[in-house]
Amino acid sequence: MKVYLKTVSALLLALLLLLCIGCGKKDEAPAETSAPEPAETEAPVAEETPEPAPVIKEEVAITDANLMGSVPAPDNARVFYEIFPGSFSDSNGDGVGDLRGLINRFDYLNDGDPDSGKSLGIEGIWLTPIYSSNTYHKYDVIDYYAVDKAFGTQEDLDDLIKICHERDVKLILDLPINHTARGCEWFKAFTKAHRNEDPTDPYYDFYSYYRKGESAPAGRTFSALSGTDIFYECNFDGGMPELNFDNPAVREECLKIARFYLDRGVDGFRFDAAKYVYFGDHNASVAYWQEYLDTLRAEYPDMYTVGEVWDGDGIVARYYPATNCFNFTTSQAEGLFSVAAKAGNVGKLTQYVEQYLQSIKGTNPDAMFVPFIANHDNDRAAGFLSVDSGNMQMAANLYILGPGSPFIYYGEELGMRGSRGGANTDANRRLAMAWGDGDTVKDPTGATYKNQIEEGAAQQKGDPNSLYNYYKKLIMIRKANPAIARGEYKSVSVKGTNVGGFTATLDGKTVLVLHNTTKTPQTIDVSQFGSFTELRAFIGLGDASLSGTTLTLGGQTSVVLS
Repeated sequence: MKVYLKTVSALLLALLLLLCIGCGKKDEAPAETSAPEPAETEAPVAEETPEPAPVIKEEVAITDANLMGSVPAPDNARVFYEIFPGSFSDSNGDGVGDLRGLINRFDYLNDGDPDSGKSLGIEGIWLTPIYSSNTYHKYDVIDYYAVDKAFGTQEDLDDLIKICHERDVKLILDLPINHTARGCEWFKAFTKAHRNEDPTDPYYDFYSYYRKGESAPAGRTFSALSGTDIFYECNFDGGMPELNFDNPAVREECLKIARFYLDRGVDGFRFDAAKYVYFGDHNASVAYWQEYLDTLRAEYPDMYTVGEVWDGDGIVARYYPATNCFNFTTSQAEGLFSVAAKAGNVGKLTQYVEQYLQSIKGTNPDAMFVPFIANHDNDRAAGFLSVDSGNMQMAANLYILGPGSPFIYYGEELGMRGSRGGANTDANRRLAMAWGDGDTVKDPTGATYKNQIEEGAAQQKGDPNSLYNYYKKLIMIRKANPAIARGEYKSVSVKGTNVGGFTATLDGKTVLVLHNTTKTPQTIDVSQFGSFTELRAFIGLGDASLSGTTLTLGGQTSVVLS
């Protein structure tokens, strides 16, 4: 089955040029499934082997007069790309993805030329934790100031930062400071202080705990610390002790970590488990993040941050005065993007987005919508939004052709699959990137999923009808129409149909974005939404044409008018 995308400009109307490419809350995030490390020392690291030259095939350029000439993003309303480093690209043949592998693959994400049409056009990267840890996921950190040996060195990180800056790509690091690993030197010192019964030790109160004979705080999880009479807090896992944020030394250490990476040139952070800094106490957690980020922004005013607050919108809005947060209401299999993509009422989705924007901007005028359809904690989107049906493409249209900072999960643009399944492991959601060109990166430890895609990046880059090239064009449309990401948003809907969208006004110019997620073509008088005379672009399985004020919009197709 083919998917057709076409763009039209004044020049293209004259030339009658048509481009076609093809397709080819909810509950809390579960704790990481990896078992805690058996000892408080780092696992041995295999000896490094010489780096082979990467095998990377040339990409097919997609160009169009109406999509060229886009300028670098002036702010953080960018298309971000989440990377699980150990599963992305392996530079040294040990089977584990690393920072050098990402650097070798950078042209795939952004080749530095916004008009080349040869890269995906990514404007920002989120790396899940890269710090020293004994687990594959690295969310239990041993040393925040060291890149995990499996991923490379601080010098590799510096080289990555350099290429990001050269190509105007923002780089944010995942910073899990709610808890550490048991192997962290801080926890070792905490353990020693309690075994020695030395309350003068600076690490004595570094972690949250209660003493035998006292009442355990309700709703929280604790584990006995051998050789002592205390129980330390560990709500995610026994191998993840929770820091005590009532201790000023803990707060200062967390500031020190952030400064270390910001001074190296990192652009900001994604904060893991942000609402758990004070478990069950949103007021205290919000106050912490406000103080923490106000302090950092006074020194680094351009810092970009996004928090993981996996909760209902009312709770999420409470954190927005401190930081942008991911939107979970629109994500995953039952989220609003999926519902609308499957021939649902798009007007209900865009009305929700408008109301959500009003809510968060009421608490912070600089607040941004941060959408996604799946990430490393979710089953992959192509499993619940199939490519063959066109639902995957329509979901991508809905969230990428929209406001704020959309986050693409690595491999989503290829239609990669992966679900927790009967094995009940998150490793199945973090499988090796499907390069299709001999990359030696392997699935993470514990992965059991066996139903991966047949055509990887190497094959899809050369196929104009691939999902990869669909995503590429979709990002180009967004970047060529900056009002989509940054304009004043107003929801619209077409009465009597499921067609909906929004208008967005920026610097006195307004665009109209409409989505028809059904399979039935629609004829729409666009004058009801304002004055729109140019068909800027359309993308999907059908066609679109504008005659006067009459828009003919094909099934499973989205359109941009100005």
